[in-house]
Amino acid sequence: MFSIQYFASVREQLGSAGETLEASGQIHTVADLTAMLAARGGAWTVLEDRHAVLVAVDQTVADRNRALTGHEEVAFFPPMTGG
Repeated sequence: MFSIQYFASVREQLGSAGETLEASGQIHTVADLTAMLAARGGAWTVLEDRHAVLVAVDQTVADRNRALTGHEEVAFFPPMTGG
């Protein structure tokens, strides 16, 4: 089961702070998970924009090619700047 979290403007756009999803035999990578979520349409398509949304797996920023086993926490969040 995936624990999925949405932060900051991503949370606002989607109207959700998070959800849990059963691991599917179709989801092998972060890209697969992202595509499945984006297939919901509407605001969900923002998740596929690599410039607007970053991904962390188990609290570590991850590439979209990162393999998933189905037991991870996956977080989607906008790029951050500091100052």
